[in-house]
Amino acid sequence: MSEPALLVASEVYLKQGIHIGTKFKTKSMEPFIYKTRSDGLSVLNLEEIDKRIKTAVRFLASYEPEEILVCARRESGWKPAVMFKKATGSKAMIGRYTPGIMTNASLRDFVEAKVIIVTDPWTDRNAMDDAIKIGVLIVGLCDTNNITNKLELVIPCNNKGKKSLAIIFWLLAREYQKAKGKISKDDEFEYSLDDFIQE
Repeated sequence: MSEPALLVASEVYLKQGIHIGTKFKTKSMEPFIYKTRSDGLSVLNLEEIDKRIKTAVRFLASYEPEEILVCARRESGWKPAVMFKKATGSKAMIGRYTPGIMTNASLRDFVEAKVIIVTDPWTDRNAMDDAIKIGVLIVGLCDTNNITNKLELVIPCNNKGKKSLAIIFWLLAREYQKAKGKISKDDEFEYSLDDFIQE
């Protein structure tokens, strides 16, 4: 039996550096690591990344766009997060997350969500803390150095590179729109990968 096709050609994934991890690796990320290079950098398994994006899309498709919030503290994730919001109709919180935004309805910038996507469980830990308090589920983009125990779903990837984050959010947005019946084919998606890359 042949393996299911990847969402994009492996060369496209590789060109975006989606598989390049860090020199640190946690026990929880070991199952996603393909190998450790001679320079000490860990390399993530491309097929596992692709499989997890597909799993995340199936999970996210059970929610309406307005129930999804993307959080990106790190600047390399700002444009991908905003473009995901634009392409799907979801919400996005970029830059510093003020604790209480999801838990304190009296705050001016209060936002409700049923699921959040964090670009990095470490830098977006304030958002995760709020989500956990009120039972909001968390999808985390995790590099080899992340701890995953508070996540509902892990998407292994280089979560620091702007091109890597761009392709993750571009694929999540495109596949989410397909899963929701908004488009039926890849080429009907109106945004290109370049649209998601932080300048």
